[in-house]
Amino acid sequence: MVAVASLPPDTKFDFLIQRLRAGDCRAAEEVVQSYELAVRVAVRTRLLDPKLRQQLDSLDVCQSVMASFFLRAASGEYDLHEPAQLVALLSKMVRNKLAMRTRHAYRDRRDIRRSRSLADDLPAPGSLSHEPAGQLADRDLFEHALALMDPEVRAIAAHRIDGHDWSEVASRLGGTPESRRKQFKRAMDKIARELGVE
Repeated sequence: MVAVASLPPDTKFDFLIQRLRAGDCRAAEEVVQSYELAVRVAVRTRLLDPKLRQQLDSLDVCQSVMASFFLRAASGEYDLHEPAQLVALLSKMVRNKLAMRTRHAYRDRRDIRRSRSLADDLPAPGSLSHEPAGQLADRDLFEHALALMDPEVRAIAAHRIDGHDWSEVASRLGGTPESRRKQFKRAMDKIARELGVE
């Protein structure tokens, strides 16, 4: 076993991401402990509309972001090599989720001045684990995502989980690295919507 404390910082982070891809529950807990505060701060600093603040709980957005991240990280979608990249990715996910919730709140017939809570649109409490680490440990969500993948996308996921970069995936499956990355991202976006984590 590798002594994690003796690894250089970048290697520690790479090892953490590898452990996430392997479904290590402790790695998921480390991510939550290390980055949940950054996600909450990103939510609070971007949630400027007072009406939306009354309707949307920052913890709900945080859990939604972490659930989406764990699903996609476990499937190997992300190439992350340093903590700053993860913080930037999580911040972007917060921005996108808040933009989606804001658009949804201001659509015709969905005026946020009505009493309906935006939290009603989040996945039901029983549908996702409250603990992202538990969610990853159970692997139920990921197993369900795998079942929704067509064979070609499942092959891409298998290579990414094994740690292959996009050029290796393309050389093994054909196509270009960029086309395979885009194909996988589109498939994961669709699956995340179907699973209610997007």
